[in-house]
This record gives sequence, structure tokens and C-alpha cells, in this order.
Amino acid sequence: MLTLPSNMFYTVTLPATLWFFDRAKQDDRILFIDTRNIFNQIDRAHREFSDEQIQNIAIISHLHKGKKEKFIKLIDRYFEQGMEKLLESKIQVKSISEQLLEVLDGNDSKDTVFDLVKQWSDLKKLRTRHGEYLKKKGKQASIEQINKAQHALRGDIEPFYDGLHQCLKRLDKTVRRHEKQLAEKAQKKGKRNATDKQTRELKTALEALHAEVKNAENFYKHIQWLQERFPLAKYEDVTGLCKSATPQEVREQDYSLNPGRYVGVVIEEDGKTEEEFVEELLAMNQELGSLNREARKLEKIIHRNVLKLTGEE
Repeated sequence: MLTLPSNMFYTVTLPATLWFFDRAKQDDRILFIDTRNIFNQIDRAHREFSDEQIQNIAIISHLHKGKKEKFIKLIDRYFEQGMEKLLESKIQVKSISEQLLEVLDGNDSKDTVFDLVKQWSDLKKLRTRHGEYLKKKGKQASIEQINKAQHALRGDIEPFYDGLHQCLKRLDKTVRRHEKQLAEKAQKKGKRNATDKQTRELKTALEALHAEVKNAENFYKHIQWLQERFPLAKYEDVTGLCKSATPQEVREQDYSLNPGRYVGVVIEEDGKTEEEFVEELLAMNQELGSLNREARKLEKIIHRNVLKLTGEE
């Protein structure tokens, strides 16, 4: 029994429940899965599953049937896809670094760029570490050993992303400071506050890099999501997600087949990283500033028109 999130259909907003019947079942337990907290928000009124989210949900059923090797293979696939995305992103770093050095002034700004380049150079170590894991995996004797090796590999990758986010955060601050300096110079000269073409292109390139890094990191976040809920690479009941219920437990719930009655509730965070929160906050602040400027212009126009109408001008 699988409950879907609300707003997954264009004509129905309520969450639907899918029933899967398996005539080859070997036991009398019922697997309940609640996916109401798993979705991608398309717009205010519509949601969808990503391909990875569908695979993550499906793997719960495979684990419930004892197919641990499918779980291991899925984690391996995420490692490979994440590494491929990182290699694609690295190509952009050189051109963005050159743009940064052309546009930004000051030694501090240049040091920030050099730190970014240095952080990306650690990708070579990660590739080596991933290659070592693949070689050793072929020699591992059991699922349990491979699972431990996968946990260790994820532990090696996390510091790389932590350092990368710190570098990108410093770069964002540097670019914002540069924009502010340009605005102050323009104001002193009595010119309209406008960002120059180089800075606009740089911001666009940085946004693209942020998106690429996020896409690559998403694969490792899926690994983290799976390993935190099924650390031993085998099925277990997870509060707020899944429950393998006996017929007796179903009777105790008055034969309700609503997964929410069985899996329980867990308080979830919004899932935003610090960088995403800051980015969203700054975007909202920028929009507020734009609306305030427009409001002041309209206020002057209205005031002037009123004076004209009353003959007070």
C-alpha cells in the first residue's frame, strides 16, 4: 500500500493510494509506504517524482523481499552518476575562474578564486578513491562488506562538498560586494545604478555552476537518504516512511489500509541548505527593493497628478 503526495494529478488534489497485489507473496505481512513527504515541487499547485525518487521508493519493496543486491547496485549507480556530473562541472570552473579574475579586484577576491580552483583539484583524489572502491568491491565477500565500503566512500565525499559550498559562498559574497562598489561609483557620478555586462555574465556563469554542483550533489544526497534509513542494506521499519504490518496490526487499526496509520509521523525539515536559504532570502530582498523603488515612482506620479487636478501645481 503506497500513499502518494497531494497535488500529483492535474484534476485531483487529494493524495491517492496505490495498491500492489503480489500473488507470489511468501508471508502474510503488508508493506505500507507513505511518500507524502517525497516530491519535487513544479509550481504552487503541482508536484512530481524525480526518476531517483521513484527508484528510492521502489527499492524499499525490493529490500522488503530480501533483495539486498539491488540496494547495493542502486547506491553504486548514484556514485557513478554523481562522479560523472562532477567531471562535467569541472570543465566550467576554468572559464568561470578566468572571468572572476578579470572582473574582481583586490587580493582577497583573487585568493577566493584560487581557493575554488584548489578545492576542485581535490576531485582527482575522489576519482582515485572511487576507483579503489570499485577494485576492492569485486573482491568483497558479502553484501555487508560492500555496504560498509559504500558508507566509507560517502564519508570521503562529504568533506569535498562542504569545502566547495564554502568557496562558492565566499565567491557569492565577493560578487555582491563588487556589485555594491559599482553602484556606489555610479551614484557618485550621478549615473543610473546598473550592473555592467561583465558582472552580469559572471553572475550568470556562477548561477550555472551552482546548478551543476547541486545536480551532482543530488546523487550523493539520495545515497545519504537511503543509507540513513537502511544503514545495514536490509529492510527495516522507518518512522514516517514504511512499516511491514502483520494481520493482527491491521485488525487493531480497524482494517484501515491507510499507510499513515501504520508508519507514524516524523517532523521533516524543509531540506534547504544554508546556501539555498541565503540565495532565496537575497532574491526576495532584491525583489522587495525593486517593488519599493517602483512604489516610490508611482507615489511621485500620483502626487503630481493630484496637484495638477487640483490646480495646486
